[in-house]
Amino acid sequence: MEEQKVIISTELEPALQEAVESCHADKLMVLTDETTEQLCWPLVKDYSCMRDAAMIVIKAGDEHKTLDSLTHVWEELQQKGATRHSLLVNLGGGMVTDLGGFAASTFKRGLHLINIPTTLLAMVDASVGGKTGINFGGLKNELGVFRNASAVILDTMFLQTLDRENLLSGYAEMLKHGLIANSEQGQPETMLSELLTFDIEQPDLRELGRMVADSVQVKQRIVMQDPLEQGLRKALNLGHTIGHAFESLALQRQPVLHGYAVAWGLVCELYLSVMKTGFPTQTMRQLSNFILEHYGRMPITCDDYPTLLQLMTHDKKNIAGQINFTLLGNVGDIRINQTATKAEIEEALDFYREGQ
Repeated sequence: MEEQKVIISTELEPALQEAVESCHADKLMVLTDETTEQLCWPLVKDYSCMRDAAMIVIKAGDEHKTLDSLTHVWEELQQKGATRHSLLVNLGGGMVTDLGGFAASTFKRGLHLINIPTTLLAMVDASVGGKTGINFGGLKNELGVFRNASAVILDTMFLQTLDRENLLSGYAEMLKHGLIANSEQGQPETMLSELLTFDIEQPDLRELGRMVADSVQVKQRIVMQDPLEQGLRKALNLGHTIGHAFESLALQRQPVLHGYAVAWGLVCELYLSVMKTGFPTQTMRQLSNFILEHYGRMPITCDDYPTLLQLMTHDKKNIAGQINFTLLGNVGDIRINQTATKAEIEEALDFYREGQ
């Protein structure tokens, strides 16, 4: 894959100018959704490097991360005369960077690509690491490719546009990074403790920006070692096997933000980690209490268990028909390719549903 440059920006205009110029593109297009068009495009549209950009706008929300939206982007690229030497700048959250990355990877067999994530979730997760995709057949990210952007520019000024729920959504991925950070990334317990004591309800954005940089560094180091998810990169799936099942079930009812589903998945998978790989019970309860306090619970009953289990069988990490989990022996002690019985998974769901 093309090498990915992650820029932690405090001066967005010169950082973006340099990234755009390095692509030597014949045309420049910017992809936003309806929300980021209103809230974020005005912050950058007058930059000299953006003045000739052609806009492509899609509907907001993960329910629109679909083949129809992807087709719309392809059609717009075609109508606007994009060539394989053109540049697409994705300005938006994870839905925009996922779908835009897929569009840029497949149109003319690949355009230049820059991601400017505007949500906390996109900054620490979707825009970094080269995964692109759309939902299909009621399943999360069922279609996609690996493709690094030429540059990812992270600037916390966009976080001022976020509501509480979207900040919490991104923070769930930061919690995950705190759980999987190992000794090579410093003291993982310190990173996790900082995340659990930070005031995410009334955040200091300057301090949060530093924590975002630490979180991205955890992901970057893992991705560099395993860009195509053959082994270690599966660590990033902690909380996602059950989390994606929650998210797919919610798509059939009332969609939820990705980070909320991941947070709920972390509760379940840390419980499995206690049962299966010896994760400390006290740490599991500390994380679970934090998550249930800030994120609440998705209302499910025992009657939903068969559907959730069926959704887990479609997870891309599964091997030979076995539902595959990433679990932990301790903070930073990653155990990939773990399995659990139907009864064990249901017990974890019971714990999530019934609390402490």
